[in-house]
Amino acid sequence: MNDRPRIKICGLKDAETIGLMDGLPFHEIGFVFASSKRMVAPEAAALLVQAAKQLRAADGQPPQTVGVFVNASAEELRHAVSTAGLDVVQLHGEESPGFCRNVKQELGVDVWKVFSIRPETTEPPQSAEEKLAPYKGVIDAVLIDTAGGGTGVAFDWQVIAEYRAAANAIGVPLYVAGGLHPDNVTELLDGYMPDGIDVSSGVETEGHKDIDKIRLFVRKVIER
Repeated sequence: MNDRPRIKICGLKDAETIGLMDGLPFHEIGFVFASSKRMVAPEAAALLVQAAKQLRAADGQPPQTVGVFVNASAEELRHAVSTAGLDVVQLHGEESPGFCRNVKQELGVDVWKVFSIRPETTEPPQSAEEKLAPYKGVIDAVLIDTAGGGTGVAFDWQVIAEYRAAANAIGVPLYVAGGLHPDNVTELLDGYMPDGIDVSSGVETEGHKDIDKIRLFVRKVIER
């Protein structure tokens, strides 16, 4: 992993806030197409993507634009990607390796697969290696998040090491999401060293993205 992780800011809904992010050294900006209070339609997202592409982000380059989906059909993905002009699709549902391969090949985008971290059940747990191995060669990144996504609640970070090893084994970076905010991101990075971090509710005030919190979050990451 590089000393400085990649930073993804997710759940943007307005061009004004996006414009205020100019000059911040983040790498990806996310737009939610799944049912959520942060959901945007492809047509609205097209304008937000256009605004994002004007930004100078990490290394002075525009951020990659990421669409967040949960069990979307191939047609829904095709419409969103073509309408909004997305660089990446982030799949939070039960998408199979074959489905991910088809999306990557047909739509010409990077594919990130999300694995939800759930509390232990009575069933024998499946290892991270068992979960990730089938996706070798068909995805471009792994993201682990608290089950449910967008909850603002962190999972048990002790599992990160296992997922880092499993992601490394299939040759992709590991992003961590779930309950991150300016006050705990340094602890995460110092203790667990993910390749990337993904924040949404942790940079909001009363349900709206807060540019001061976004700036503070990014600063905490790059100054550690």
